[in-house]
Amino acid sequence: MINSHSDRQPFDLAGRVAVITGAASGLGLALARACAQEGMKLVLADINEEGMRDAASELGAHTPCTWARIDVRHGPELEKLEALAFETFGGTDVLFNNAGVVTARPVMQTSVADWRWMLDVNLWSVIHGIAAFVPRMLTRDRETRIVNTASAAGFVSVSTLAAYCVSKHGVVTLSESLHQEMTSQGARVGVTVVCPAFVPTHIAQSERYRPAELAATNSNSEAVLSAQANLEKAVQAGRLTADDVAQAAIRGVRERALYVFPHGKIRRGIEERMAEVYAALQ
Repeated sequence: MINSHSDRQPFDLAGRVAVITGAASGLGLALARACAQEGMKLVLADINEEGMRDAASELGAHTPCTWARIDVRHGPELEKLEALAFETFGGTDVLFNNAGVVTARPVMQTSVADWRWMLDVNLWSVIHGIAAFVPRMLTRDRETRIVNTASAAGFVSVSTLAAYCVSKHGVVTLSESLHQEMTSQGARVGVTVVCPAFVPTHIAQSERYRPAELAATNSNSEAVLSAQANLEKAVQAGRLTADDVAQAAIRGVRERALYVFPHGKIRRGIEERMAEVYAALQ
């Protein structure tokens, strides 16, 4: 499901420059492939250096491509990525703030390290990306776009996924606020927020890339193990593939959509939540 109010010609992506974080696997790699199919030049980034080399080797055979290993938790890393795009291709046309991680724990068994890790990767990376890329985008004499990967979890609240939901709610409202500000300024920087439900990728195994300084400090209780097992099952049961979601995101960019909901069935969950909100307002 795509929300769009533009009557203009579609945003032509051929020859444009796409910067994608979390590009070594999953949705990020699918986005990179979809951008390559559109004829875009690629700047790829991920903390997984081996996966990044493989992705760049694959995609570099089809389109101009460069890459960097970065840790999106840190602002200076995003600044270096923006400089790489500028120095290599003359600037960024579409920034995909896509990197994300998840772990499942009940609220009372979610440690400070858990919170910091998920907020740093899922929310602060988007904040850092906007801060690093938008200033130069605003100076360009062409249309550009910020594409933030949020989630259906940005619109509903899910037991044992509080930290993830908080981070994705943050990405949604940050995207909405930036959209309002860019529109009011008449800026040529558009905003799209992509909100998929479960997609069968390796995101449920995010712990393998968790930094040592933010290692889990709580024991894996029966409740935690059950929550993680349920998460892995739900992720692998996802009906849409990463390629499906990437194609929906690209359509959203072309149509200048603010919201992209690849999974139409999440509408019911959002409506149920809002019904409770409306009822409380009466």
